[in-house]
Amino acid sequence: MRIFILIGILLLAACGEASREGLRFGLSSRPVTLDPRYATDAASTRINRLLYRRLVDFDDGFKAIPSLATWQRLTPIHYRFSLGSEGRIFHDGSPLGASDVKATYDSLLAPKTASPHRASLEHIEHIEVLDEDTVDFHLRHADVLFPGRLVVGILPAAAMASGHPFHSRPLGSGAFRFLAWPEEGVLRLHRLADGQMLEFVHVPEPTVRALKLLRGEIDMLQGDLPAELVVWLAERPELDLQRGRGSGFAYLGFNLKDSLTGQLPVRSAIAHALDRPAIIRYLLRGAARPASALLPPDHWAGHPNLPTLAHDPERARRLLKSAGFDATHPPRITYKTSSDSFRIRLATVIQHQLAAVGIDVRLQSYDWGTFYGDIKGGRFQMYSLAWIGIQMPDIFRYAFHSGAMPPDGANRGRLKNARVDQLIEAAEASQSLEQQAGYYRELQYLLLQQLPYVPLWYEDNVYVARREIQGYRLARDGNYDGLKQVVRR
Repeated sequence: MRIFILIGILLLAACGEASREGLRFGLSSRPVTLDPRYATDAASTRINRLLYRRLVDFDDGFKAIPSLATWQRLTPIHYRFSLGSEGRIFHDGSPLGASDVKATYDSLLAPKTASPHRASLEHIEHIEVLDEDTVDFHLRHADVLFPGRLVVGILPAAAMASGHPFHSRPLGSGAFRFLAWPEEGVLRLHRLADGQMLEFVHVPEPTVRALKLLRGEIDMLQGDLPAELVVWLAERPELDLQRGRGSGFAYLGFNLKDSLTGQLPVRSAIAHALDRPAIIRYLLRGAARPASALLPPDHWAGHPNLPTLAHDPERARRLLKSAGFDATHPPRITYKTSSDSFRIRLATVIQHQLAAVGIDVRLQSYDWGTFYGDIKGGRFQMYSLAWIGIQMPDIFRYAFHSGAMPPDGANRGRLKNARVDQLIEAAEASQSLEQQAGYYRELQYLLLQQLPYVPLWYEDNVYVARREIQGYRLARDGNYDGLKQVVRR
C-alpha cells in the first residue's frame, strides 16, 4: 500500500513531459566497469554484451554455441577456433582478428591484470595464432566445458598495448558502440544498425523507477521490482509487461559447522515446514516456480526428475523430535538477510512458517555490504540469497566442493562431503557432456538429500515498457540483448 500512496503523491507532484530523444532504460544498479576483463556485477556484464563480441555464447538450454567463432576439439587438450565474418570490425574501424583474441586471453591470464575471470581459464597452457581467422588453445588438462569458458568480450590488441581505458571508454565490436558516460548514473550508447541512441539511467529506488516509467522519463526497465508493484504496473494501460522463465535460483543456506544447523534433521524440518507454493502465490505473485536444485531441470546438466520438497508440517515436527527438540526445548536459529524491504518481508514469512512447527527464528537484517561480508566470513546460522545468471555446471565446484571454502570459493556453508567431492571431480574428468551431465544429476540428487541449501524457487524475469516501445524479447539469463531490436512505434 505504501508503494501506491508514494506513486500517487509523486504523480501529482510531477509536471512536464520528458524529452523523447533516444530510448531510455532504467537500471536498479549502475555498471561498475565497461572493461569485460573485470566485469562481474550484473549491470556491467549485461551492458558489456552489447558493446563487445565474444567467441562463444549459450543457447536456451545453456549449451555453448558459436558467436564470433566455431570450434573443433582436435584432441582433449587442443581446441581450434575459426572466426566467422560477423562482428569482425572494432568500433574504431580496425579489424578484429585472431591476434586480438590471443591478446585478450593472454591479458586475462596475466597475473598483473588481476582479472576475476582468470581462475576459470588457468588451465590454458598457451594460445597460438595460425592466421588472422584461426586461433588454437592448448590446455594443461582435458575440459569438455572449455568452449563455454570463452565468453569474455574481445578487445583490440593495439588499444590494450597502448593502455586504453576500457573501463570508462569501451572499445569493442558489438551491436552498440560507446557514446558518453557524462555522469555516474547516465550511460549513452549508439546502436550501429540504425543509429538509435540508447541511454541507461540509474534509478535505484524501484518506486521512483516505476514513476519515471509512467511519466515517460524512462521508456523501459527490467527486473528488480517488488511483486506488488509488478502487478500494479501490469494493469496500467499505457504500459506493456512481459514475464519469462528465469534461471535465478533462490535458496536458504546453512552453516554446517554450527551445532544446530549442522544437523540434517533440523535442515530437513526447515525444508518441510516451508510452504513454497503459498510464498510464490502471495508474496511473489506467481512470478517464480519451485526449485529442487541449483540448475533448472531444463538445463542440459539439470535433473528433470528430482522430487519436490513437500510442505509437510507434521513431518517437520517428527524430524525435530528425532533431533531432541520439543515445545519446551525448541531449536533457536538466527536468520540473516539484507535490509532490502522485500528480503525482510520474505524473511518474516519464513520466520512465521518455521514458528508453526516449533522453530524459534530470530531475524537480523543488515546493509548489503555487512550482510554479504558475514556470509562470506561464515558468521551465520541461516541466510537467504540467490544465484543469478548461472550457465555452466562448474558452479557446483565453486559452491559445494570442500576445496572451495572462502576465500577459495563460495562453499559458504563449509560443506565437507567425500561423495560430493567425488562426483564433482568425476564430472570434471568426463570426456563428453552426456557423461558429465549424468554425474551432475547424481550430485543434485545427493545435495537434495543432504540439504546444504534448501532450494526455494527460480524467479521469473520481468520487463516493463511504455506501450509504444516494441520488439523487446526477454532472455532466460536476464541479459539485455532485446535492446538490439527494440524500437519506438
